[in-house]
Amino acid sequence: MASQVSDNLTITSVQVRKALLTAFKAKRPVFLWGPPGIGKSEVVAEVAEELNGPVIDLRMAQMEPTDIRGIPYFNKDINKMDWAAPVDLPSEEFAKEHPIVVLFLDEMNSAPPAVQAAGYQLILNRRVGKYVLPDNVVIVAAGNRDSDKGVTYRMPMPLANRFIHIEMRPDFTAWQTWAVNKGIHKDVVGYLSFAKQDLYDFDSKSASRAFATPRSWCFVSDLLNDEDNMDQDTQFNLVSGAVGEGLAVKFTAHRKIAGKMPEPSDILSGKVKDLSVKEVSAMYSLTVAMCYELKDAITNKKADNKKFHEMADNFFSYMMANFETELVVMGAKIALKTYGLPIEPSQLKNFDEFHKKFGKYIVEAGN
Repeated sequence: MASQVSDNLTITSVQVRKALLTAFKAKRPVFLWGPPGIGKSEVVAEVAEELNGPVIDLRMAQMEPTDIRGIPYFNKDINKMDWAAPVDLPSEEFAKEHPIVVLFLDEMNSAPPAVQAAGYQLILNRRVGKYVLPDNVVIVAAGNRDSDKGVTYRMPMPLANRFIHIEMRPDFTAWQTWAVNKGIHKDVVGYLSFAKQDLYDFDSKSASRAFATPRSWCFVSDLLNDEDNMDQDTQFNLVSGAVGEGLAVKFTAHRKIAGKMPEPSDILSGKVKDLSVKEVSAMYSLTVAMCYELKDAITNKKADNKKFHEMADNFFSYMMANFETELVVMGAKIALKTYGLPIEPSQLKNFDEFHKKFGKYIVEAGN
C-alpha cells in the first residue's frame, strides 16, 4: 500500500500549535499526521487549554459505527423509528458552557472503514442523522502514517480532501522548551540536550519493542521521580522497557557521572564555585538543575528579591567560569526566555561581563 503522506512538508510542534490555532479560528478540520510517540495528542490538548476549552477525545480505532451514528429505536410517541443520539458527542447544552470545544478524533485512519464512513458525514457536513455539531465545536483528527507500520486503513479521498493535512516531526528544540516547562526530570533533559539524536530513534523496520520517543522519555522521567521506591536493577529494566536497552545503558552511565556533580543549591548559594568533574553530558544536567532551582525559588517564594538576584548572580558566574559557550547560552535561554525569570540586570554584579561575552548568542538563540 502506498503511503498517503510521502514527500509532505513536516513541521515542529511549535509550528503545529500555531497552525491549529489559526485553523480552529477558521473552523477548518485538521488532520494531524506523525510517527508514534511524538506528542500529537499533547499539542491538541495544550491548544485547547490555551483557548479555555475542553477536549472530547474519541479513540476511533476502538469505536463501532453506532458510537458515531447512534442507535435506532422505536419511538412510541410518534409511532416511528427514531435515532438515539450518540452520548460521546458534545451536546448543545455542553458546548454553550465553553468558548470552544475540541472534538479530537484520534487514531482516525486506524479505524475500520465502517467507522470512518460513520464519521464521514460528521466531518463533511457537521452532522450525522439528527445530531448537529454545535457551532463552537472544532474538529481535529490524528493518526500514524502508513510508513510507520501500524494498523492503518486508506482514507477515502473525498474525506481526506475535507481536512487540512499537517505532518508533525520530532524536534529537539521544541521538545526541550516543553520539557523544562513541564518539569521533566533534569537528567532526562540534560542527557538529551547532550545527545539530541536520542530523543527519537523509531525505526519501523526494527524488531525492537521499545524505542525512544518524546512519550517514552516522559515515562523515564516519571520513573526517576519515583526512584526512591525501586532498586537499580528494577529501574534499569524499566528504563530499558521504555527506550530500549542500548539507550538505557548510555543513560544509566550518564546518571552515574551526573550524580557526582555539585548540588545546584550549593552553587546558587555561592558555596561552590569550581567544577572538578568535566563530563559534558553531566554538565548539561547540572545546568538544567540550576535553572529548575532558580525557578522554584521565585515560583514558590523561597527567596526574596535580594536573595533571588544573589542566586542568579552565582548562576551566571558559575556558568561563565566553568562551561563552554553552548552550555552558558542554554542555561541563560532557559532562565531568561523559557522561564521568563524576573532577573533585573542592574542587580547582577556580573551582568555587563555576561552580556559582553554571550549577549549576541542569547539573541540568536531566541530567533
